[in-house]
Amino acid sequence: MQKFVYNMSRHQDSDKSRPGSGRQGGYKKDSNSRGNSPIRKAPSKFKTKPEAAKEAPKASKAPKKPSNPDEIRLNRYISNSGMCSRRDADIYIQSGNVKVNGVVVTEMGYKVKLTDSVQFDGVNITPEKKEYILLNKPKNFSTAGDDSPGSANVLDLVRNATKANLMPVGRMDKTTTGLLLFTNDTEIVQKFTAPNQRSSKVYQVTLDKNLRFEDLERIQKGLTIDDFRVYVEEITYIEDQPKSEIGLKMKTSNVKIVRKIFEHLKYDVLKVDRVTFAGLTKKNLPRGDWRFLTEQEIINLKNA
Repeated sequence: MQKFVYNMSRHQDSDKSRPGSGRQGGYKKDSNSRGNSPIRKAPSKFKTKPEAAKEAPKASKAPKKPSNPDEIRLNRYISNSGMCSRRDADIYIQSGNVKVNGVVVTEMGYKVKLTDSVQFDGVNITPEKKEYILLNKPKNFSTAGDDSPGSANVLDLVRNATKANLMPVGRMDKTTTGLLLFTNDTEIVQKFTAPNQRSSKVYQVTLDKNLRFEDLERIQKGLTIDDFRVYVEEITYIEDQPKSEIGLKMKTSNVKIVRKIFEHLKYDVLKVDRVTFAGLTKKNLPRGDWRFLTEQEIINLKNA
């Protein structure tokens, strides 16, 4: 008897009424194995609010009380004086180191009038912010108190820079050019105009004739002028320039002394130009222009 082998394909006879193996073409149960799990819709991220639900009306804010322009917070008063930041001022206030009109104030947010007397750690202060401006002074402008016919006041060149009451640090006549510092910081003014101050300045001096080497050595060793001994830190001929162009480094900010050094040795000074002042230079500062000092320059100036 001939034997027939019946092969059923996988997808043949898929009638669910006939149980059997899926491989043999029988009914295959739903499976939740990997790849066969039912698709689930993710909930929508955008939900619409029910029409009935409405936001409650915001309560109206009470009108702000107008501030008194003549009053200022105590910590800001201290900060504007240049003593410290507002945050540090709060610490000093809480510690009882601040007095207003002779009375210790420890209250945060306390306001003072500009006419009040404020003591910070025993020192009387003013609320004006400390400003520091560097000018590359041109000719025909002189410092206050040294005006002469045909010259203008050097303060005119920086008058629009700030509302602060600026003062020049040192004096310059109308023929002297170069770096001149302005500030309302009286401590800086006193520091750099004191006879014993330590910061260096560099001057370029133009003479009417070549400076003899013997005279250069005499200046380097020190001169006695008007019964005072005058010393310089360094003196040299300027490279690639005539011997009448001299570089002079010394601590004084008094330009008259620079002139007297050479006049004492029978030279006429045609020009004096201050090229550095306490580490500050004329870099990117054309003649007649001014700029504010950076925070780092102010720190260096105070430590000079």
